[in-house]
Amino acid sequence: MSDDDYIYDEATGEWRPASEMAAAASARPEARDAAGNLLADGDSVSLVKDLKVKGAGQTLKQGTVIRSIRLTDNPEEIDCRHESIKGLVLRTEFVRKRG
Repeated sequence: MSDDDYIYDEATGEWRPASEMAAAASARPEARDAAGNLLADGDSVSLVKDLKVKGAGQTLKQGTVIRSIRLTDNPEEIDCRHESIKGLVLRTEFVRKRG
């Protein structure tokens, strides 16, 4: 792509440089916890309320610590593991970043 290439941005209704559009497309949206703290891969979080886990038949209690989270493409969800549940996906509105 050259600097002269422009792409129509349907969200804003403007013609924007192709390099700017490519940078915006590759940027991962920010994931924030219930308190508004920025989350990153590898962070530890704790639950802010009791959560019933569908399919596992158990409840994770408030204060349960989840270590080594991974961010997903959806800024409202994180991928994590608990000792008894693998492939657990939690909503960021139910967790708070630790330390």
